[in-house]
Amino acid sequence: MSRGGEMVYIPDDSDFSSFRDQCESLEGWHCRYNKAGVTVWSQGQEENCTVQKIKTRISCKDVPAETLYDVLHDTHYRKKWDSNMIETYDIGRLTVNADVGYYSWKCPSPLKNRDFVTLRSWLPLGNDYMIINYSVKHPKYPPRKDFVRAVSLQTGYLIKANGASACVLYYLTQVDPRGSLPKWVVNRVSQFVAPKAMKKIYKAGLKYPEWKRKHDPGYKPWVYPEQNTLPSVSLTELSVQHADSLENIDETGLSEDHLSTSDHEA
Repeated sequence: MSRGGEMVYIPDDSDFSSFRDQCESLEGWHCRYNKAGVTVWSQGQEENCTVQKIKTRISCKDVPAETLYDVLHDTHYRKKWDSNMIETYDIGRLTVNADVGYYSWKCPSPLKNRDFVTLRSWLPLGNDYMIINYSVKHPKYPPRKDFVRAVSLQTGYLIKANGASACVLYYLTQVDPRGSLPKWVVNRVSQFVAPKAMKKIYKAGLKYPEWKRKHDPGYKPWVYPEQNTLPSVSLTELSVQHADSLENIDETGLSEDHLSTSDHEA
């Protein structure tokens, strides 16, 4: 997403429009999974391609678009529903609709866990919403020894209202995992991990209104910028996170037989 690959910038309307087009277009996408209201597509079909572009879509009945938008912003609630997350927090704000944050997640054992530092931006468009991010470097949050620092080339959500109380959620991601992964991992992402993740978000949307009523219901800094107490971050403090500057590990020899029981849960 980063233009020219060197300068950190805050996405503008053309970036959001391009992201939306990618979500809604079928041209150049290959359907990898289509069951129970969840569809997964991929781009980049080469056998050795680990930097694939993956797109998923799920229809969410009984979840208004604005509710799902809140779910995807609310880091406190994420700890409730995202069982793959190890840690997440906001580092600082750039503008009223852009910030920098940290996220780490559990990879299926025996793979090493990954983490990211990303610049995230969001755009509410009446009934529809978008949230997009890409990886950046922040001097106070360098790569850690206990994680492999992965790179989000482009990741985001498009939430489209489908009437007053339902929506369709698209999730599109292109990530460099900084590792030569076994082929079974690449296949498993589209066949198992992505569909499961979308169902989790949908269930989280159903439960969010009740949870939020009990947890600071008026606090939504992504809707009310005046509530944001994060320290300001300047773009000059950040630089684009290039994948080739990070450690690259070879995990191609790892066998699927070593997956832990929890990794097989549907």
